[in-house]
Amino acid sequence: MKDISMESKLNLNAILQLSEDELSKTKIKFNQWNGETDPIDRYKSDPDIINNEWLFWRNKDRYFDVGQIAVCLLKLTCDMWLLTTIKRVTKEFNKTNGINYDGEEIERLKPYFGRTVIKYHKKHAAQGVYANTIIKDCEVIQILPSLYDGDDFPGYDKVRLSFSQLETIIKRHKKDWVAALENQKAVYLITDMSNGKLYVGSAYGENGMLLQRWNDYVSSGHGGDKELKKLSMEHIRKYFQYSILDNYNAKVDKHIILARETWWKETLQSRKFGYNSN
Repeated sequence: MKDISMESKLNLNAILQLSEDELSKTKIKFNQWNGETDPIDRYKSDPDIINNEWLFWRNKDRYFDVGQIAVCLLKLTCDMWLLTTIKRVTKEFNKTNGINYDGEEIERLKPYFGRTVIKYHKKHAAQGVYANTIIKDCEVIQILPSLYDGDDFPGYDKVRLSFSQLETIIKRHKKDWVAALENQKAVYLITDMSNGKLYVGSAYGENGMLLQRWNDYVSSGHGGDKELKKLSMEHIRKYFQYSILDNYNAKVDKHIILARETWWKETLQSRKFGYNSN
């Protein structure tokens, strides 16, 4: 990520170049944590979910009219937002509790989608706001060199992933994570965030390296593990978290790794109180 070098602040319309008439017909939709789902996780797994479902969903309030321009911003951190799409609204379906609109992306603006990071302090409660009232306060901070695809690999001692985060890394084959995990042996920890139960497992080569082992969990949820098979995929998707206890290069003998796996099982009491059955 590179900061934009500028003598004065660069507001969003400096790069979008919307006319005064277009601005008067443009509404910005702010998408953020709704109490159940973090939309950034959904975006990393499938951008269309945010750019269609989250942008055009209607509960009670109507956000848009046909002919208006819809700008989709997705919350990254406190005052940081990612521009994910801009669409001209073409249809309204008169639905509530459903996707109420259809739209077409504005072709000339596509190079900025998924790459433009904006700083804006949201004081208003409304999700949808007319652009001409706030766009001067939407400061362009970064234009990323490539599409935003989530956090970079943080180091083996700082890995802590939800199921959806792990699924995104595996399915989108995120290069830095793949490079870090594909030739790595490890002892890993799965935590059930609903009840605190733990599962200690290992990747020692014969059962696959760490990337392959975690891919097994993404594919099946349980990875073939006896006690985890008893849980529903819905439960696993919602509550499971993955981290690394010990990591080793590919040359380390499997018996060392298996011994460490046993040590962690005894230390964390994951046989007695968790999901380990042996």
